Amino acid sequence: MRIVRDVDGLAPFFRGVFVPTMGALHAGHEALIRRARVLADGCSPRRPVVVSVFVNPTQFNEKKDFDTYPRDLDTDAVLAASAGADCVFAPPSDVIYPPPPAPPIPVPPLPRVAAAPGLEDKHRPSHFAGVCQVCKRLFDLVRPSVAVFGEKDWQQLKVIEALVASEFPDESLRIASHPIVREPDGLAMSSRNVRLSPAERRRALAICRALVEAGRHSDPSKAEQAARVVLMANRLQVEYAAVRDARTLESPRPDRPARVLIAAWAGGTRLIDNAPWPGFDLASA
Repeated sequence: MRIVRDVDGLAPFFRGVFVPTMGALHAGHEALIRRARVLADGCSPRRPVVVSVFVNPTQFNEKKDFDTYPRDLDTDAVLAASAGADCVFAPPSDVIYPPPPAPPIPVPPLPRVAAAPGLEDKHRPSHFAGVCQVCKRLFDLVRPSVAVFGEKDWQQLKVIEALVASEFPDESLRIASHPIVREPDGLAMSSRNVRLSPAERRRALAICRALVEAGRHSDPSKAEQAARVVLMANRLQVEYAAVRDARTLESPRPDRPARVLIAAWAGGTRLIDNAPWPGFDLASA
């Protein structure tokens, strides 16, 4: 496996299967890379798997979060290689965002799902502008045929799907998703989980319990209220617990799949999770 830091080094890996990350890789990322490997091996000829590691400053609302985001490229490279990556693209910031006199990297037009739902877009202003900016830039540099994203950041997944449909109308790039990977006790895997104290981690388990409780109600309002009760009983600060259309993330419709989405704080750590609605069963997740 090769670690590439500049654009020229990417040429042997064009048209591969791409897993964009910000590093701090864990078993959830490993599952994405393994999924990419399966997809790449299924192509004829076999295609490479590229994993990017780049902590993108433009998608952080708080500079402190950017400064404290964990960075360990050596460890990330070992995990990526063991999961089947052929290349880790770990560019310095000036490769992604060249300084003047180069023109600035544009922010592509944001799809409606990045601004209308009032979920992540409400609580993390400018976040999706940064996500779309860096993803479009990475897609242009890596030139993949497929990019793999996890379902834990459900709104981000829908934003990227809409972005790709708009920016790559020739279907030269498609998005593949992978289900949420959970700890044995149900907590969704996240790079942020290491920030939780033992007591906060126990309280954070209420998030997956809230998803299950919401799934027991067929009325969206009752489902949302049931989820909030579970979260608040465990002293989590709730940003949203919402039942939405699975594609648009706007009001659910009876003839379309729906999703329940949660964002809550356990102490100083913000966590997100989601599940199909209704009828989510943690045992089958």
